[in-house]
Amino acid sequence: MILEIAANSLASALAAQQGGANRVELCTALELGGLTPSHAQIALARDHLRIPLYVLIRPRAGDFLYTDLECETMQRDIESCVSLGCDGVVLGVLDADAQVDSARCRALVATAGTLGVTFHRAFDLGRDPAQALEAIVALGCERILTSGTCASAPDGAALIRDLVRQAAGRIAVMPGAGITAPNIAALAQVTGAREFHASAKRQRPSGMRHQRPALGDMEGGELRSDVEQVRALVEALRALDPSATPR
Repeated sequence: MILEIAANSLASALAAQQGGANRVELCTALELGGLTPSHAQIALARDHLRIPLYVLIRPRAGDFLYTDLECETMQRDIESCVSLGCDGVVLGVLDADAQVDSARCRALVATAGTLGVTFHRAFDLGRDPAQALEAIVALGCERILTSGTCASAPDGAALIRDLVRQAAGRIAVMPGAGITAPNIAALAQVTGAREFHASAKRQRPSGMRHQRPALGDMEGGELRSDVEQVRALVEALRALDPSATPR
């Protein structure tokens, strides 16, 4: 069983590692669904993490229909990840008909070279999940991150189970969205998935002693992955897989 934490900062990535996560997906702006973090954040995460580091490659919020310039931006971000020694990248591009844009994705996968590639939740916005899975397998991706096209992975568990069966070991199907320690074991049992994606985040109180209520949207404490929430997820998975080596 593998637990990946969506870490929206270096602090979140370190919390994921401390809590026993197996892998980090580094991003920023989780409230927008996640965007590509800065070069400095990626470099510092690579310096400080002992567990595998994957980086989200998403140049803007919104849909996954990208222009040529946006694709070039993603390509250069992937090149940076390669040069920094990251373990993988997380990407996805759709065409206007909500099909996997295989041509553009193939170019990005080629840029990643030997890095692992996860196809992210652009999958959930696709027209036909079964067809999309086959297209992503053909691209050579390692895994698909999916909520089963629903708002949360528990809600989409039935489709995730079908996708795991369709994948038949050719690609990992990793549930993500709305996963918590209380529901992860049931989700694993229903879907047959072996990898799981969660943010394990909580709002931290602000350390500011001066507050300006009229601008409250800019002075709240940060949203950060929480060590204890990560640890609870790890323990819930370990109970299903007692042969796992404790961290």
